[in-house]
Amino acid sequence: MTKKVYVWEIPVRATHWVNVLSIAALSITGLYIANPYMQASSENSFIMASMRFIHFLGSYIFIASILVRMYWWFAGNKYARLNQFLPVTGERCRNLAGTAQFYCFLKDDMPEYAGHTGLAGITYVVLFIIFLLEIFTGFALYSQSHAGGGLWSIGTWLLSFYSAMGLRLVHHLLMWFIFAFVIFHVYISTHNHLIEKNGLIMSIFTGYKTVRED
Repeated sequence: MTKKVYVWEIPVRATHWVNVLSIAALSITGLYIANPYMQASSENSFIMASMRFIHFLGSYIFIASILVRMYWWFAGNKYARLNQFLPVTGERCRNLAGTAQFYCFLKDDMPEYAGHTGLAGITYVVLFIIFLLEIFTGFALYSQSHAGGGLWSIGTWLLSFYSAMGLRLVHHLLMWFIFAFVIFHVYISTHNHLIEKNGLIMSIFTGYKTVRED
């Protein structure tokens, strides 16, 4: 027997899709800023200015989404809380070990859990760190053309340790790491949705997953 469980609350689903859209916008515009792939048709075509504006706007939206999700680590239901991402309990440690064994073909069945598996939780912690590095390196680069205080000053300390060229390379490489994660994330989500038949993909729209009653 199975039952429906309300797992992903509205703030979790909303920040997920805001992240998807903002990362897409940041990637497209970031690639153009790094290597312009369109030529202006006239002197009134401000393609670079438009791309930079969208990039900066997207970054602020992305940061707001990250802050909301961080807040929901403490205000959300048990599936959204910070302790679901870290192996801080025996249950989470066992789930992490069981999930790792499954993906290493050492176990036939993956441990069932309505929220994130132990391995997924660790993966999202790493991804969150990548997001923070993108934010800090991005603002460090932005501060070079915008002197004075402001939100962008949060990354200026990085320029004391690395050159602007080095930070630009890190900022660019992290984007490709996020691309790789997206591909892997879509594959794993589709795989688990089809194999476990738990409604995983639809859950990010409805919030509900299907689990065994036991």
